[in-house]
Amino acid sequence: MEKLIIATKNKGKMKDFKQLFSKYGVEVYSLLDLDQTIPDIEETGTTFEENAAIKAETIAKQFQIPVLADDSGLEVEALNGEPGVYSARYAGEAKSDSDNLHKVLEKLKNVTIAEREARFVCVLAVAQPNKHTIYKRGVCEGSIALEPVGENGFGYDPIFYPKGYQITMAQLTSEEKNQISHRGNAIIQLEEWLKAL
Repeated sequence: MEKLIIATKNKGKMKDFKQLFSKYGVEVYSLLDLDQTIPDIEETGTTFEENAAIKAETIAKQFQIPVLADDSGLEVEALNGEPGVYSARYAGEAKSDSDNLHKVLEKLKNVTIAEREARFVCVLAVAQPNKHTIYKRGVCEGSIALEPVGENGFGYDPIFYPKGYQITMAQLTSEEKNQISHRGNAIIQLEEWLKAL
């Protein structure tokens, strides 16, 4: 595998993936690097695996080259695993990080600190023409804060305390976050797979 498309337009994610794949001599491209415009792919799955596969397989089929897609989100125990696959649009289709995290805080307002367990989940799917799709799952356990704190990161980072930390994900540097994050964990597993290749 010499070339790989990453099914994202997110420049932050691309930085992480470029670092990882450069070690293996694999050139990676984002959807922004492709000449053709890719229509938005509807994520109709009910699991992170299904959504990641929908994106990866659709684009792999179109371009006939390997494609990696990720789907990730926050699962809160006291909310029966919500927002889960709806993390990006939890407070509505406008996809506002601030609205989303405030909806979580609002739903947890009567929940004690001890009962605010949560986890970030990231699933990477690698689709290759005429081969089975490969999945790698990474998790970061933690709990939900009482209010947003911190300026770094994005999404639900300001309300998520990683396990063993007294500060939120949004108070960590990007280097610190990558060492413990759900995406970092999934990438480590992907790395094992790449070595085996």
